[in-house]
Parts: sequence; C-alpha cells; structure tokens
Amino acid sequence: MGKLFYIIGQSATGKDHIGARLLKNEDLGLVSFVLYTTRPIRSGEQEGVQYHFTDRAGFEALKAAGRVIEERTYQTVQGPWTYFTVDPGVAEGTDNYLGIGTVEAYRHLHDYYGDLVIPLFISVSEENRLLRAMKRERKEAHPNYREMCRRFLADCEDFSEENIRQAGITRCFDNNGKIEDCVAEITAYIKERL
Repeated sequence: MGKLFYIIGQSATGKDHIGARLLKNEDLGLVSFVLYTTRPIRSGEQEGVQYHFTDRAGFEALKAAGRVIEERTYQTVQGPWTYFTVDPGVAEGTDNYLGIGTVEAYRHLHDYYGDLVIPLFISVSEENRLLRAMKRERKEAHPNYREMCRRFLADCEDFSEENIRQAGITRCFDNNGKIEDCVAEITAYIKERL
C-alpha cells in the first residue's frame, strides 16, 4: 500500500518548484499525483505535469463515471474554473505519490484515503507571495493581475489558521529563504515516513 505526500500552500509559495525537486530525487522514488483542471493552460505548463487539462465536458464525463474524489470550482474573472482529483489507485499499489493542492482538497483526500495521505504545508509571508505572484504573472503573454489579486485574497480565507487546524495539519515548512533549505527539510521528513 502506497502513501500520498501532499504539498499544500497558497498561490506563489513555491509548491510546483518544491514538488519538481522532490520528484527528481531518486532516493524518494515518488510518483506524480496529477490533479485535473478546467482552467486554461499557462505558458510553461505541460499537460500531465502540473495538471491534466480538460474542459467542462471532460470533467462531467469523469464525474459521471464515478472517478472524481473531490472537486472545487472557483469563480474567476475569466469564468468558472474547476479543479478536481481522479483516483489513480494509491491504496491498491505500492507506489508512493506526491501531489499538490489546497487544504480543502487535502481534507477530501484524507477522508478518502485516511492516513495514507501525509500533508506537507508550505508557508511564505504575504509580502513574498505577492512579489512572487507579480513576477510570475509578468511572464504571461497576457498578464491577468485582477485574477492574481482575486487568488491572493481568496487564499487568505481558504488557508486560514482555522481551516488548517480543522484539517489536522500541524507541521509547516517555511519557504521564505532558500528553496534548497525547504526542500532538504521536506526530504528528511518524507524519508522518515517511507
């Protein structure tokens, strides 16, 4: 029976960068647990790497087939975007997975898989998050600063201390400094649990 190590954090906390480094670490031997989304692909993203990108019809088909574990829809300035999880068979196999998502998604996954899901909560100051988000948005062909601000404000509510506490998340990894330090700390934490 495998485990699912689940990176949780607000936007612009470095989740994707940390996840990529952990997946490259052959000592950990983690398999990517890729979520699905109906949002448009961003420049630099690849299908099946950051997300499986689909449309509303694709989401509805997977849901009708009973394959969707959890879902959440955000009302964005570009219309509704749905993010959702499809079960790849974590409990049936021996692979250990690494996923990335929200507190809400973690709670649903924990309800589904139980203690096979181990949270890895990433913390970054609001100032650093804003600076990183601006830097990332500037790289887009058509920067969408309104959506960036909406996400920042929504994250303040979605990742409140109360929501984190209710989810049973007690361990936090600081990523305000060098990403290498944060990755090293998480790597040691994962190795203790393999």
